[in-house]
Amino acid sequence: MEKKYPRILFRKRLKDLRKDVEKVAQKTLETHKKSTNLLFDFDKKRKEEVISASKEIDDMVFNLERKCISLIAAEQPVAKDLRFIEACIKVGSHLKRIGYLAADIAEYSENIKDEEIPKKPLEDLMHMADFVQMMLSKGIYSFLDQNIEMAKELRHDDDKVDDLFDQTLEHVTISMFKDKEAINYLVNLLFIARFLERVADRAVSIADRTIFMITCEKP
Repeated sequence: MEKKYPRILFRKRLKDLRKDVEKVAQKTLETHKKSTNLLFDFDKKRKEEVISASKEIDDMVFNLERKCISLIAAEQPVAKDLRFIEACIKVGSHLKRIGYLAADIAEYSENIKDEEIPKKPLEDLMHMADFVQMMLSKGIYSFLDQNIEMAKELRHDDDKVDDLFDQTLEHVTISMFKDKEAINYLVNLLFIARFLERVADRAVSIADRTIFMITCEKP
């Protein structure tokens, strides 16, 4: 029986690691959602909360990476266990970057808070924000649940985000031609759309890492 104890402890440490990733992921989802809400209902205090949360995510990811390295050094895992730990480091890195993209969205939201944005670009942005939030959630839970089918869906979803970005660009360009005075805030709108597209790319990267972790094959 004594020989089993180290293995039981190792399994517990892996479960604790998964819980840590889940905490960072949940914080990231909440922060991204809060940042996109600022696009349509700006509030200075909530903007500062998003920026503060992005820094908190950074700290959480640092501690997560340190725990992963400690686990590798102490337990010398192999095969699937090693891929899981390595994937936690990679996923943490993507979550950290998403946190800072959420902060960017919050910053740029302040630049458009008092503007009367044309209906079509605003609708495009709302649709894009909701869709990217769904993608982020799907990417995170495909990793946490090791759901390869869900992970594979993300690349198709990303095509939809690319289409939405192109649509936003088209409608913003049309609005610029109609109102030269609107160029400044419409450019800010495009930056926000670009940040959302990058968040979607990070969600795809999380899904790709999930596929690699499960199959040991490049997606």
